[in-house]
Amino acid sequence: MPQPIRIALDAMGGDIGPEVTIAGAALALKRGLDADFLLYGDETAVRAQLAKFPQLAARSRVIHAAVAVRMDDKPSVALRQGRRVSSMWMAIEAVKRGEAQAAVSAGNTGALMAMAKVCLKTIAKIDRPALACQWPTLRGKSIVLDVGATIGADARHLVDLAIMGAAMARIILKVETPSVGLLNVGEEEIKGVEQVKEAS
Repeated sequence: MPQPIRIALDAMGGDIGPEVTIAGAALALKRGLDADFLLYGDETAVRAQLAKFPQLAARSRVIHAAVAVRMDDKPSVALRQGRRVSSMWMAIEAVKRGEAQAAVSAGNTGALMAMAKVCLKTIAKIDRPALACQWPTLRGKSIVLDVGATIGADARHLVDLAIMGAAMARIILKVETPSVGLLNVGEEEIKGVEQVKEAS
């Protein structure tokens, strides 16, 4: 019988914090996710919300974190002040230590990307991390990168995104040989910025 996945959750992440993150974890269990949770955050606030969801409480461990990254913190400030002590960092570090298979945060995206890069590093020869999501298609699902971590990308970074997206499709979607495409302003080869044309 397969073991449940263990998720490290930044319970303080987002605009509202534990009220929403704990309810979200409980909903995931209700919808059939087979997971155990490591909940990082202010222990008093987290336990107060956890008491509302007995099923989640039975599958969770609360780890106190003295610092919560705010939504308006600059990534560099969040990294300096939250390294090793924030709920966000501690959730990411649980993955690094092998205590969890995934870290989830609804918090400050820039801070999350900075902390993940410093704590977990990147794949060899990949310079920058990316945000990915699954989009439904007529044939199933596709992985789309980058959906918010990068404002501008050169051709090399676009190729890196293709490598990461293909790897994710193989692992998550079980597609043995995924196809890779570039989103552009049109199909014609003359269209688009130079970086996109060069990457193509």
